[in-house]
Amino acid sequence: MATKRRRGARSKRRASKSRRWSQRVTETSDALDLEQGVFAKPDAASIARSLKRSAETSKRRKADPFRSAMSMLVFYINRAGKNLGQRRRAILERAKDELRRLFHRPPKNA
Repeated sequence: MATKRRRGARSKRRASKSRRWSQRVTETSDALDLEQGVFAKPDAASIARSLKRSAETSKRRKADPFRSAMSMLVFYINRAGKNLGQRRRAILERAKDELRRLFHRPPKNA
């Protein structure tokens, strides 16, 4: 007979601690130094401009500025997951297109 495994206080503690790893990555990553509240900006253009500025001035990034900026934006979108509303997700997706435009890269659908 198989025994059912219970989730105790220990596993809850571990789960809550491991949930914050993405925040730590965003704050301390070698990808780039982000402006405070960049992903909370109201429009896609200002998010993209801020990411571009951060990527170009950061001394901590390892890749080229476009890759660093785009990877941080994609990381944020992926980690926000289900907690991201449709409107907010649409703004962040438009920020990806705007970032491509600012770095003179071809649009995704071209």
